[in-house]
Amino acid sequence: MRRIAIRWPVVFLAAATLACLTSPALLPSSPSSSAPVAPTRTPASAEPVSTLPPGGFEATDLAELYTRVNPGVVTVYIYGGPPHDSSVPIGQGSGFVIDGDGRIITNRHVVEGGDQIEVDFPSGLKTWAELIGTDPDSDLALLDVEVPADQLAPLTLGDSEQVRVGDLVVAIGNPFGLTGTMTLGVVSAIGRTLDSERAAPGGEAFFTAGDIIQTDAALNPGNSGGPLLNMRGEVIGVNRAILTESFTVSGDAASSGVGFAIPINIVRRVVPSLLDRGAHDYPYLGITSLSDEAWTLKTLEALGLPPDAVGAYVTCVTPRGPADEAGVIGAGPCNGPDIRAGGDLIIAIDGTPVRNFADLLSYLIRNTEVGQEVVLTVLRQGEEVDLTLTIAARP
Repeated sequence: MRRIAIRWPVVFLAAATLACLTSPALLPSSPSSSAPVAPTRTPASAEPVSTLPPGGFEATDLAELYTRVNPGVVTVYIYGGPPHDSSVPIGQGSGFVIDGDGRIITNRHVVEGGDQIEVDFPSGLKTWAELIGTDPDSDLALLDVEVPADQLAPLTLGDSEQVRVGDLVVAIGNPFGLTGTMTLGVVSAIGRTLDSERAAPGGEAFFTAGDIIQTDAALNPGNSGGPLLNMRGEVIGVNRAILTESFTVSGDAASSGVGFAIPINIVRRVVPSLLDRGAHDYPYLGITSLSDEAWTLKTLEALGLPPDAVGAYVTCVTPRGPADEAGVIGAGPCNGPDIRAGGDLIIAIDGTPVRNFADLLSYLIRNTEVGQEVVLTVLRQGEEVDLTLTIAARP
């Protein structure tokens, strides 16, 4: 599923470490297919476990929360092949331990382009990591390390569906290579969308990652892959990117108070797939929709819709895709630059109201699987029409 979007300067938070850790640059590249350096093991369980009590703990102060959680937060370095100096890491990010078998979550963009992956623990222990798999849609990567059990301090995974705007949160990671840094903020919004790292068919646009948590906790290059936690010490998200127009003198993105984290419930869905086959299939409808930012009064007037209209407006339908086969109508050809009238307005899915494209995407990510049937309710020429659709995997 794609959307027509207004572009904002969203910046990934992996940091390059070419010379000085306090002066990194962003690291754009693609994941390496080189063989990992840690020995392969068969994980004992697909469901992350924790050494913390069920439900985490109620932190009486931030220092207590940090003391309990920081041992499970790691620094991730990657090394590149020629022409890079193999003794110097080319990138750095954050990660965290999710179980007692040595599995670690980080961002896909942290490890992309690396021939070797190093993981450093707060205790000082350093080890090589195996890359089990990555998911470009959620920008997640799963690592595996062989270390003594007493070095592993798995973090408790929370429930991102319980996250509320205004909840206090902390981020722990390694901004600019400053390991073990904690910042404090609130949940600024939920249900945001970002571009995924998977190009849509044709390569001219990207699919969309949804259900994203927005926070004003300070995030900077090097925070990528680190945990966003609630006040019980539960991980509710994986820090991924910031929206900023501010940059340091060295060209690095600077925190603007608008950061984004992948919700932990997506991690719960993706990890078993990565363990099973190294990849995860995302639900696919085969439509292009207007972005939430483009849903203005001018747009409504151009489409002939009332000023209180809400929903996901279908600008085009991919031929032979699930939506096409279900009879969804798009406003025009998928390569058309103009906003045209005549497309279906999706107002509900399985009876759940859809107020915008982000709502539709969040429902698909949270509640559906490839091969599942859903019912789309669309507003077509002033009348509601129900269409049964079978979800496919993103191509």
